[in-house]
Order: sequence, then structure tokens, then C-alpha cells
Amino acid sequence: MLNEMYESIKGTGLLLEVIQPNSLNEIHYGKYDPERKKFAFKTLIATILSARSKDETIIKVIEGLWKIYSTPKEIAEAPLENLEKLVYSSGTYHQKAIRIKETSKIIHENFQDKVPDTLEELVKLPGVGRKVANCVLTISFNQDVIAVDTHVHRISNRIGWVKTNNPEKTEKELENLFPKSHWKLINYTLVSFGKKICKPINPLCSECPINKQCLKLIKPPKKGKKKTKK
Repeated sequence: MLNEMYESIKGTGLLLEVIQPNSLNEIHYGKYDPERKKFAFKTLIATILSARSKDETIIKVIEGLWKIYSTPKEIAEAPLENLEKLVYSSGTYHQKAIRIKETSKIIHENFQDKVPDTLEELVKLPGVGRKVANCVLTISFNQDVIAVDTHVHRISNRIGWVKTNNPEKTEKELENLFPKSHWKLINYTLVSFGKKICKPINPLCSECPINKQCLKLIKPPKKGKKKTKK
């Protein structure tokens, strides 16, 4: 099923692929451009900024930011108000500006401007949870991990691969379900698949390559609370 899903969406320009030195060299089945390691800091900052934002928006934000500040030292020493203006369109700009400034300072002072390459060190950074950390470990350091975001969690449960109630449990179940050689492929495939075909609401089941295999465990959208008349 994973292979069929991948074949239907391969070539999709996701944020963390577009900003790499060779955006056509997608992370899948062991293909890896060593130059990506040099872009680890940019990948980390872009992933922090991407929370609750569209890829198209963050691509513009990160490129605009990089024209002015592009090293841990530069972002760490940049005035907060300057960072806020540069990341404004990413949403929750004040909080995100603080996070990238604090994270940059730690990387500059504690890691000599090099992004740590372990989950344990990455999740200690402001704004970095397991999903962000695993994205960086996969994209920049070619490690066999599964980055579980809302698309990966939702689709894995919808098609019947797992039955979990949070992303961390989904990550563990997927690790048990797939061989390590497929782990790096999962996030890229399911995120692309979730945006193009298996949408949260009104999924395009008629266009889905795994339509007959999918259990279609689709949860109805949550209804808003009815307003009571005074």
C-alpha cells in the first residue's frame, strides 16, 4: 500500500524537500544527497516555523529570513522585532520568533553552530518536539526514523494500519509495522497523500490507488457547540 501511495504522489514539492540543495532528490529508499547535512539548520528553523502554516507560506518566509539572517549566530543576535516582521505571515509570529531566536542561541553557544543529530538533544530545543526532531534527523542526517505529523497520524488510523489516539503511539506502531528501509518514506508519502488525495474532509476516494484496501475509518467532523439563546 505504501508503494502504491508513493507512486501516486512522488515528485510533490513539500516544504522540507523544496528548501534542500537538490529538491529533486527526494528522501526515499536510501537516496540521500550528503549536501543536505549542511542545510540542517535551515531545515530545523523551517520546521519550527511550519507549525499550523501552509508549505507555500513557509517557503516564502524561510527564503526571506535567510536573505538577512542565515546562521545560528545571526538569528540569535537579531533584534526580536526584526525576526517578528520576517516570520509574521507564518502565524503566531511572536512565539515563533522567540523560539527560533532561543534555539539559535543554544546551537551557537552549546553546539558550535552545528545542529545536534540525536533525538535526545533536539527535543531539548525550544519549539522542537518529536515530529520536528524526526523531520530533521530524516532529511538532514539520513536517519531511519518516522516523523509523525497530523497527516501521518490521521491517515495511518483512517486506512487501518494502526489504531492509536496520539502521534507518539502511531510512531511506535508504524515502526513495528514497516521495515526500517521504509521509515524515511512514510512521512513524505503520507503528508503528500494527505494534501492531494486523502484529505481530512471529503477525501478523494475515487482517485485513491488503495481504495479497495483501505478500511475507510473516517471520523465525522466535530460539530461546533450550538449557541444558546439568551
